Amino acid sequence: MSSSSTPTLGILVGGGPAPGINGVIHAATITAINNGMNVLGIYEGFKSLMAGKIAADPLTIEDVSRIYRLGGSVLRTARANPTKSEADLIQCVNTLAAAGVTHLIGIGGDDTAHSVRRVSEQSRVMGRPIPSAHVPKTIDNDLPLPEGVPTFGFETAREVGTRLTMNMMEDARTNPGWFLIVAMGRHAGHLALGIGKSAGATLTIIAEEWRGRPIRLQHVVDILATSILRRLAEGRGYGVAMIAEGIVEQLAEEDQHELEGVEHDEHNHIRLAEVNFSDILKKEVAKTLASVGTKMRLVDKELGYELRCADPTAFDIDYTVSMGQGAADFLAKGGSDATITIQNGQVVPVPYDEYVDPATGRTRVRMVNVDSTIYHSAYRFMIRLKPEHARDEAFLERIAAQTKLSKSEFIARFGYLMGIAPRPY
Repeated sequence: MSSSSTPTLGILVGGGPAPGINGVIHAATITAINNGMNVLGIYEGFKSLMAGKIAADPLTIEDVSRIYRLGGSVLRTARANPTKSEADLIQCVNTLAAAGVTHLIGIGGDDTAHSVRRVSEQSRVMGRPIPSAHVPKTIDNDLPLPEGVPTFGFETAREVGTRLTMNMMEDARTNPGWFLIVAMGRHAGHLALGIGKSAGATLTIIAEEWRGRPIRLQHVVDILATSILRRLAEGRGYGVAMIAEGIVEQLAEEDQHELEGVEHDEHNHIRLAEVNFSDILKKEVAKTLASVGTKMRLVDKELGYELRCADPTAFDIDYTVSMGQGAADFLAKGGSDATITIQNGQVVPVPYDEYVDPATGRTRVRMVNVDSTIYHSAYRFMIRLKPEHARDEAFLERIAAQTKLSKSEFIARFGYLMGIAPRPY
């Protein structure tokens, strides 16, 4: 597909979509061509490479000149995982070499970073070195970039998610009831917190609140139920709760039966899209409210696919163009084995090893820091049962009055949320 004397850059995309992918492809292609390279756009990540027959097309400046404005990925994407076996890694290297690919850019999250790294390592073992760079993308914002540096796609997803949530907040007020929204974010709660805080959701619940401890489903349900009761005590029978889907992966073993039959993807992650967590929460919250003599109109909503292929905001266009250019320049200058970041306005390639957890050999995950000002400022505005309410007798009387429980019975049932009673389960 290319002249044997001309270096060829291969570009592929792995994992789920994120706004801004096309901005990286746009800038990396133009920069590579201007650096004297050919460019090959590889379709659907590592899928065809593992099969031994590359699915790809040459890319020109004309092909990519305006794609930065578009959501989705012109190269599509797939979760194919070449790291499961040495045979798959060898096949990927052979397929790339046969197509004349001399350099590789992978655009993706932690799994894609791991795959690009392993393929590049295998190429050196085989004496056919293919220098590589990874451009980190995920709406989850959970890659271990420096503090305050987002992954591309996150800001667009937060913006779109915020607007949708604001619409649901108005719907909840207009036709009184509660929306229980589960936001994407496999491990971390950045997206749920970012949307919830920006939209002014009634409360947001993220897995990081449990600081790594197993999460009981009833604990999450009780937080939601008591928030509904608190709003009723304030004369407002409506609200919006934002819940991070990462809670599912941290559920206690006792509650895993709710996930029976759910499949895992090629990287052995639970297919969270197949877990209708918002529906589970809706049923359990309704059951808990009914047990204390209260009813509420509940609407469940999974929020994620609406965000992944949105047209990027100006921030993500600017950001991804810089990252694509930085990745192509880095490889053209002889660099390899690094994740491309933008720090203080400069392109900073970070060696793969710095992002790897030595215990697992995989890319580390950046979680929400629940001790940060960012989190605490969000928490302070949340309408939920909090430890300070334990001392407010009048408040406890009012909230208990929304149920068939006496104040003492209410404390016995829900007081653990305020730290004044043992957990009842």
